[in-house]
Amino acid sequence: MTQPRIAYAGMTHLGLCSAIAAAAQNFVTLGFDVDAHLIGRIAAGDLPVREPGLDELLRAHRDHINFSADAAALHACDLVYVAPDVPTDGTGASNLNGIDALLDLVLANTRVDATIVILSQVPPGFTRERQRLGRSILYQVETLVFGRAVERATRPERFILGCLDPDAALPSAWRSFLESFGCPLLPMRLESAELAKISINCALAASVTTANTLAELCERVGADWSEIAPALKLDARIGPYAYLAPGLGLAGGNIERDLVTVMRLSEQHSTDSGMIRAIVANSIHRKDWALRELHEALLATAPQARIGVLGLAYKENTHSVKNSAALALIAQLATWPVRAFDPAVPASAAQHPKLTAASSALEAARDVDALAIMTPWPEFRELAPADLARIMRGRLILDPYRMLDAAAARAAGLDYRTLGARAS
Repeated sequence: MTQPRIAYAGMTHLGLCSAIAAAAQNFVTLGFDVDAHLIGRIAAGDLPVREPGLDELLRAHRDHINFSADAAALHACDLVYVAPDVPTDGTGASNLNGIDALLDLVLANTRVDATIVILSQVPPGFTRERQRLGRSILYQVETLVFGRAVERATRPERFILGCLDPDAALPSAWRSFLESFGCPLLPMRLESAELAKISINCALAASVTTANTLAELCERVGADWSEIAPALKLDARIGPYAYLAPGLGLAGGNIERDLVTVMRLSEQHSTDSGMIRAIVANSIHRKDWALRELHEALLATAPQARIGVLGLAYKENTHSVKNSAALALIAQLATWPVRAFDPAVPASAAQHPKLTAASSALEAARDVDALAIMTPWPEFRELAPADLARIMRGRLILDPYRMLDAAAARAAGLDYRTLGARAS
């Protein structure tokens, strides 16, 4: 057959990154969204998401992709992904109304022989419940990781495919497109694929929680987690890519959403979810690490202290602040003046009555009594501890992700504190 035309419906983070990756595979690609203003921005090269390499990838393959707010344009496409981001509320519960509305629009504007695939994260049973007479709706596990979307979309390690009949041949347009990436294809029943994504996130959360639990113990007994983690990664049962870096709890919304889904399903089906609930509890506890350190080392005896915060995004290389530990910290420092800086997020994202926006990382440290580096942006590694010591009023540095040279910080006379090691 001739090369299939690919479309992605929903030009938020997942759909946009996936569509540009399809164009980079040299497939004629359409990016569709009902928001004409959003489409206008994207078509002009003003992308609404921040991902390393994404702007460059679009410019390099602009001749293979078009963007439209006209649903009739979907009729020319052979493979259509329904790929909007699924919003979650403060408890991690998903709002699926948007994907249902978009799926209806796609089905009404595509040919009956077009292959329709849901790419958004949905709970087990969702895709089978949406099957329509004369149309087959399939499911594919999305691989988006904020801050690594281009890498994940252009070099996937495998595709997990939800099918009505896992033993049947894949639709030719779908197979032709996926085989162009040269990675394994794993067809399985719809519910297995939907639960596979949740299973991956639960395994990642368990790994992070193990690291956080033992890193906190390191802080009390004089061990150093940075010395232990490499030993675990050389264990073949754990592996070199295991998530073993301690952090400030789970954030971003996706893993939290899947944990909530598992707890809800477990309750419905009377199964045990004690391990998942323990992961959630540990995440909440770990998110307050910086606040506990501040009170222990400074705030209990310095009611006039000034605090600097570097990083507002929930992780580096993204503008997302969903469940950000930095915003949670700032919200709990309402009594104290705070200076904040983030390369991608404006200070106005934080709720605080005495918040000042700094023009740079170094300016955020000027005249503060304590500096908390809450997001591991690469540029924060360039900060020299001696410069911080020179412009700060106090000595306390909270560096949970070890962005600074610990030895240099101590040599500069700073009170350096990080996750997984005893305070200096």
